[in-house]
Amino acid sequence: MSSTVICVTIGANPPSRLDKALARDVPEEAALSRTRLARLIAEGAVVRAGLILADPKARVAEGDEIEITVAAAQDYDVLPEDIPLDIAFEDDELIVVNKPAGMVVHPAPGSPSGTLVNALLHHFGGTLSGVGGEKRPGIVHRIDKDTSGLLVVAKSDRAHHGLAAQFEKHSAERAYLALCYGAPDTGDPRLRGIRGVSVEPGDVICVTSDLARHRTDRQKQAVYFGHGRHAVTRAKVLERFGTPPAVALLECRLQTGRTHQIRVHMAHAGHGLIGDPVYGGRRKLSDRALPAAAIAAIAGFGRQALHAAALGFEHPVTGAWLAFEADVPDDMAGLLVALRAT
Repeated sequence: MSSTVICVTIGANPPSRLDKALARDVPEEAALSRTRLARLIAEGAVVRAGLILADPKARVAEGDEIEITVAAAQDYDVLPEDIPLDIAFEDDELIVVNKPAGMVVHPAPGSPSGTLVNALLHHFGGTLSGVGGEKRPGIVHRIDKDTSGLLVVAKSDRAHHGLAAQFEKHSAERAYLALCYGAPDTGDPRLRGIRGVSVEPGDVICVTSDLARHRTDRQKQAVYFGHGRHAVTRAKVLERFGTPPAVALLECRLQTGRTHQIRVHMAHAGHGLIGDPVYGGRRKLSDRALPAAAIAAIAGFGRQALHAAALGFEHPVTGAWLAFEADVPDDMAGLLVALRAT
């Protein structure tokens, strides 16, 4: 199996640790993430003056010449599957896909096939240069199985590295459309009194908390304060349905991207998403809240009413800003038709 040797010269005033110095000084075109460098150090692929440096804490000095041997990407142990894809954009570095509801992004116990990764491997047809040492798509962010919409996937190490940095810094833009019970009112004392909820200019509702696994139900996430991962969601009402409003169409923008973030935060604010089986989106509406056809459409909606409608990021290689939009899928479109007929 062929391999590539990358030569790194440690620059002035280096960090004291090998792993940190390499992360700073490795050529950008090598596109080696900190995680990948740590793995290469552990594998004995990092050498100085003929001696293997297997300790990430090894000391380095200015002018040290270090060689990193990077093996060719190995085959990935997930099988390609001929599954149609809705592709919004593709070049040699990345692909933007409009994922349908019901598709899992990555194989996992319980979902070994039929995933987006299986479909992408078939679509690429063996042309991947490799991500993290394997010939696989680079999953930078995910959306839930039963959420539809846009996500970007890297096709190369350098694209994966650049995209991951943007998502880590929260510079990528993501907007979702969601249908929730009730209509959040920024003037409502109840809403303003919920811990973690604040109101920003433009009638934007901001929910800020930590998110972590629920203490008793490990399949759920829960809102905490001082425990978990920091999460910020901003929501704005686009449309209200019913008098008084029984349902609202929201635009939700993510500052962070945590598991189930929008679903958990909107439930915390008292406005769970229609159809959400995990976070209380199965409320019974009064017969007078909406016309019978709209109530029936809500009751029959089989997933959380959430769609990743817009995605924007800087191309990790060219630097160009890319922005994409995807219309809501047929099931949400049908629900909106029923609601707008009220």
